[in-house]
Formats: sequence, structure tokens, C-alpha cells
Amino acid sequence: MQFFGGSEISPSPPAPTASGNNAHMMYVFNRNGVCLLYRDWSPPLRTLNSQQDHKLMFGLLFSLKSLTAKMDPTGADRGNLGVPQLPGQGCSFHSFRTNTYKLSFMESPSGIKIILVTHRRTGDLQESLKYIYHFYVEYVVKNPLYTPGSPNRCELFDTTLDQYVRGVA
Repeated sequence: MQFFGGSEISPSPPAPTASGNNAHMMYVFNRNGVCLLYRDWSPPLRTLNSQQDHKLMFGLLFSLKSLTAKMDPTGADRGNLGVPQLPGQGCSFHSFRTNTYKLSFMESPSGIKIILVTHRRTGDLQESLKYIYHFYVEYVVKNPLYTPGSPNRCELFDTTLDQYVRGVA
């Protein structure tokens, strides 16, 4: 399978960690906190508008990243709470679980943040998030019609994401 950049998506994605469609929602943010993609696979229970929801989710990520960096017992220079770390630097979180859902998080070296909210019993999704990032880059970022920093408008990515998440989460 070839696309815009001339590279291929691996024909064998990471193995599913649970069965069925347990994904509730997914967010993709750029390094500036702009929501580039939002998908919701659960029945609508929203009381906030989408812009408020995106701000709250990005604020949660910012706070958790700052807290984990501050609490890192191995870091000699812990920095100030609230000062963001560079991607891949210092201690970071990958997921947390509540009594109703699990939030899995991955940040790419370019600052793209992918959040997948799933059923609370879903296993580790780090490899799956990397795979989603890989085909996000291939289908969206390398698309010559894509404007950097703008929300996703790629139907091929949307279809591929829906099929993949149905089998993974």
C-alpha cells in the first residue's frame, strides 16, 4: 500500500489488547494545544461544548505531564511545576485508569499528542498509539492538501482509524 510520502504502513499492526470496540474517544493535539482531531465512538453524553472539552483535556495532559516531571525521583533538575518538559524528556505518564475508563497517552518527538480513552480493562496501548501516529503522519501530515496546524480533513485516515480502533481497543 503506497501513499503520498512513498512509504508504507506496516501490514501487521500491533496485536489487539482486548476484544470488541471498547474505544470511547480519541484526541490529537499539536504542541500548542490545538485539537487537530477528535473522534467519539460512544453515545453522546456531552454537557460541555467541544471547545471547552478540548481545553479541559489538554489542561489535564499539561497538568499530569508537569506533575510527573516534578515527582521524577531520577531527575537531578526537576524544574518548576507547570513548566512543560520537551517531548521525550524526563518522566512522563502513559496511562491512568479510573473506575469507568482508561486514558492512554503518547507524545511524539514533534509534539503531537494522541489520547485514546477506552474501557477500563483495556491493556497497554503504547504500540497501538504509535501505530495510529504512524498512519496519521502518512495519511494526514504527508498529504499535499494538508495545512499544518489545521484540523484533520482526511477521509482515508478517518476510515482507517475507525477500522483499526474497532479491532484494537
